[in-house]
Amino acid sequence: MSHESSSNSRRQFLANSTYGVASVALGSLLQQDKLLAAPAKPPLEQESFNLTQKTPVEPPRANAMISLFMQGGPSHHDLFDPKPEMQKWHMKPFPGKIKYDNAAQASSKIYATPWKFDKYGQSGMDVSELLPHFQEIVDDVTLIRSMHTGVNNHGQSIYALNSGRSLKGRPALGSWLTYGLGSETQNLPAYVALTDPTSLPVTGVDLWSNGFLPSIYQGTVVRSKEPRILNLDVPHHLKGNTQANYLNFLQEINQNHLKDRPGEHDLDARISSYELAARMQGSAREALDLSQETKATQEMYGIGQKETDEYGKRCLIARRLVERGVRCVQLFNRYQLWDHHGNILNLLPAHCRIVDQPSAALVKDLKQRGLLDSTIVHWGGEMGRLPVIQNEKSIGRDHNTYGFSQWMAGGGFKAGYTHGATDEWGHHAVEDVVNHYDYHATLLHLFGLDPYSFTFRNNGREQSLLDGQQGKVVNELLT
Repeated sequence: MSHESSSNSRRQFLANSTYGVASVALGSLLQQDKLLAAPAKPPLEQESFNLTQKTPVEPPRANAMISLFMQGGPSHHDLFDPKPEMQKWHMKPFPGKIKYDNAAQASSKIYATPWKFDKYGQSGMDVSELLPHFQEIVDDVTLIRSMHTGVNNHGQSIYALNSGRSLKGRPALGSWLTYGLGSETQNLPAYVALTDPTSLPVTGVDLWSNGFLPSIYQGTVVRSKEPRILNLDVPHHLKGNTQANYLNFLQEINQNHLKDRPGEHDLDARISSYELAARMQGSAREALDLSQETKATQEMYGIGQKETDEYGKRCLIARRLVERGVRCVQLFNRYQLWDHHGNILNLLPAHCRIVDQPSAALVKDLKQRGLLDSTIVHWGGEMGRLPVIQNEKSIGRDHNTYGFSQWMAGGGFKAGYTHGATDEWGHHAVEDVVNHYDYHATLLHLFGLDPYSFTFRNNGREQSLLDGQQGKVVNELLT
């Protein structure tokens, strides 16, 4: 059996073997939401939407994605993109033009990285001393040093990378993937957002919004603290066949109600959500139960260590979810975690210690389980930082969306490969530039979807993740 077919069989086994209550809806909740008694409407639209697994137009290289989104903008100068010549210019005026986001605190003094870089792995990839665990997986990743959005603030650049445009209200990447491909499991959500325990990211729930796609493709939040999903326990008086009979009866009522209201996609999605909630009473509890993992696996993720415990648990949950057929999982940091406008000397090392070990462990774990070949792992934020000082009293770096770094692993991306380059100052991407729409075109291609014909009709026109932008599949990134 091939590596890919082995990983697919493992996913399908776990997706199909988890216990689930019959596919039923909780009618009382529909009544509460005032959807059960909605007046009938004429059949304006007959198309229905669901999460049944769909066959892509081309043979896919990837069938799942885990995005480790570093909201705030990690400094590529200090982590992935060394510029030795900057040492000669340290604390001297920058000789060119720079676009500052915060002009009040801006400085033209060049700030060369204070951290050492060295070459690691057989690929000889240059990596900062701040990422000792990433150094161990460099031969499994593609490092892109030429990312570009050109939208120089957090919200707009996040929207660009996560939904294709710098405007809010569009579907997130995970929503597009589940719309195009459905889910391998009907017992767990197709698209999951794992949020930080302290706060939401800067753009909040927009990051997993379905936008103009039907509601069924919205991301499902799994809480960062126990209980990670509320109300999984069956009420005592409904346990056993009592609940099954009750819910099967309600399902019949709900489906008859829906038949009289074709085109009511919000109603359809709400019924599907309640059916999924019933099935998740068994499957979600099992998927989120980390006690099933060996001590060695938990230690590899940094679980039990103060700095890495929380993020390590979320990374391990992400692996368990895709292993069981979830299509897309996104992990989000707290509000502006990597936005180091000041005190970068202390904050950047501290934040690297939170995510470095768990992120590397995720790649290692997927690989040893035969899942990395078919699972894309993404690590990166919405921007990098400038080569000059911001806030001379507490040194930091301002925003830079004109050239920054992120890394990818698995799912058809090359292993041990460095792509593109920024200029001698790490300010602008100048070689093999990868725009956000190129990144999206490449991802869709790996999932077997045609980036240019994969659309959804909204308000009378066909819309897509690229939405008219001339994104190209970056074949140089692919095996």
